[in-house]
Amino acid sequence: MASVTQRIKQVSQPRGGYIKPKEFAVENFNDMVELNPEENIHSSLVGLAVDYVTRYSMGTPLEEAFKISLMGAIIIDEVGYAQQLLNEITGLDDKSLIKACKLTGYDVCFRSSPMGYRAVQDIEPDSATLFNIRTMVNRSMAFMKEYGPVVKDGFTFEGGYTETVTTGDGDFLTSDTLWDFKVSIKPPTNAHTLQLLMYYIMGQHSVHKEFRDIKKLGFFNPRLNQVYTLDVSTIPSWIINDVSSKVIGYKTN
Repeated sequence: MASVTQRIKQVSQPRGGYIKPKEFAVENFNDMVELNPEENIHSSLVGLAVDYVTRYSMGTPLEEAFKISLMGAIIIDEVGYAQQLLNEITGLDDKSLIKACKLTGYDVCFRSSPMGYRAVQDIEPDSATLFNIRTMVNRSMAFMKEYGPVVKDGFTFEGGYTETVTTGDGDFLTSDTLWDFKVSIKPPTNAHTLQLLMYYIMGQHSVHKEFRDIKKLGFFNPRLNQVYTLDVSTIPSWIINDVSSKVIGYKTN
């Protein structure tokens, strides 16, 4: 039993990866804004805050956008404080972004283990970090205006999980593309491309009909302000079959 990201760490990919990152087409955006080089909270919290606040800014209800955070808070019996934080998120002002960063500190309890939890009260993003988060949310909104509309966000894969891969959740679907958001300082790796391919295959097995129309895989990195896309039709069938059976654990004839 493992999550998608945990399973990726357990498997050995072919040389270069099942899907080599260089196979993705790259498009550069340029908003003439330079991010601050240093942030004072963990990069994973920054990424989650950008992800969830972007969803909220696009119209997703707060409870839905931060649902993983709230589920994590339930596990350690801090849902009251988590709800208080949630109620104070109203936009892209400093106070809202600080509360969003604190709230994402609960995610580890659900995604991994309460053993990894550190008091969210101690999460205090500085002005440079808040500037970066706000800028990346704005970039994400501009990206969605160009590539959207979004037809599904924060989705899970009911009907697509197996005994091997039991959890995992994706970021966004547009009409024909499955998107994953990354805020790393480097382009996607072969672990990231495998993650996206697993999401695609699990989506095809899931109960969600929106996945039937997916023709492309894509990344958007608001830190680098770059878009990466790949046509699913270019992925060899043996790779689809290998990942389906050997990585995810679907039974094959």
